[in-house]
Amino acid sequence: MALRHAVLAALLEGELSGYQLTKAFDIGVANFWHAQPQQLYAELTRLEKDGLIAGRAVVQETRPTKRLFHVTDAGLAELEEFTAAFAKPSFIRDDLLVKVQAADHVDTETLIGQLTERASFAEAKIQLFGKLLRKMRGDRTEEEFLRHGRRIGPYLTCLRGLALEQGNRDWCERTITVLRERQHSRARH
Repeated sequence: MALRHAVLAALLEGELSGYQLTKAFDIGVANFWHAQPQQLYAELTRLEKDGLIAGRAVVQETRPTKRLFHVTDAGLAELEEFTAAFAKPSFIRDDLLVKVQAADHVDTETLIGQLTERASFAEAKIQLFGKLLRKMRGDRTEEEFLRHGRRIGPYLTCLRGLALEQGNRDWCERTITVLRERQHSRARH
């Protein structure tokens, strides 16, 4: 997947400025695609040049003029083509997993500290995803929203982000428990 597809998908929500797009990435899209703000602005320029999005200037009285972008028919066709293509399986590339792989030969307390930090980060993301999901579905139950909601794609990707972070938190907590138990076991022998 290219950044262009993630940007096009984010712009399906409606017209967004570059700033609003960076916020959309921070909140929702970041659970499956990470990009720096400067990368997003550069991609907006490329997408507009390629005719996949169109921008319009909005004059603001007390602020500089801003540009709002929306997906064009060519952009929708690009997303359609992208969606039809084979989706390669994702892979994990995580420094913390390499450190845990070496757990039997490194300082366990340092590792536990990093796992604790990662579990806290995951818990914060879990809370954020929970708020986003509640906001998206409003006063409906999840099942009602999934059956009758206007746009379920962002909701479904948010559910995936939630499940991923729950798995990360649970794995970190279990790994901490195992490492602590092994420390205590070694101390007794």
